[in-house]
Amino acid sequence: MRTFDLATTPLRDLNSALHTIAPGTNDTNFEVVNPRGSHSVAVGIDQPVTVEVRGSVGYYCAGMNDGGTVTVHGSAGPGVAENMMSGTVVIEGDASQYAGATGRGGLLVIKGNAASRCGISMKGIDIVVRGNIGHMSAFMGQSGHLVVLGNAGDALGDSLYEAKLFVRGEVKSLGADCIQKEMKPKHLRLLAELLDKAGVTDVKPEEFKRYGSARTLYNFNIDNADAY
Repeated sequence: MRTFDLATTPLRDLNSALHTIAPGTNDTNFEVVNPRGSHSVAVGIDQPVTVEVRGSVGYYCAGMNDGGTVTVHGSAGPGVAENMMSGTVVIEGDASQYAGATGRGGLLVIKGNAASRCGISMKGIDIVVRGNIGHMSAFMGQSGHLVVLGNAGDALGDSLYEAKLFVRGEVKSLGADCIQKEMKPKHLRLLAELLDKAGVTDVKPEEFKRYGSARTLYNFNIDNADAY
């Protein structure tokens, strides 16, 4: 395992090492100590590497991740795992706003709470949050899944497309064109798979409610003008 101490080593050296891994190498395990809220830690990974960050990070940690496994043993600032393509990002603490924004694939697990706009414009990413999420989460969510074991804030799923939302707790309010939908057997199976992938074993899929798009805003209609 290669260790980078950000108290003495420039962050650029860490990200450069992650971007210049030779094909077929076994040197794929990295440890980051003393991150001290550094921004853009472990961004742009495009190899199946494992990165353990021992502490909290600032904004855009693990952004554009494509195949890596990044675990933050602390909390994360805004934009964690933004535009992720594939791989896994785990936040042991809390995450700030727009976690997983525009994510196209992969799995983001937040073991604490997530702030506002979690999963905004999600495009295929799977997000599992053990705690609560803030307002405007999954705004314009196009595809993928958002699973919340806690509560959701105002305007959940506003202007939602085809992302699927599962919330175990209370939803303060639903956004424009987002409605509660029937939880069918296929959705229970899907949710069970998502919970298993995220390592969640202490809750059951039957405890969740499903939310999705009412599909009334796909095309402009003067009767819906107030909702646009």
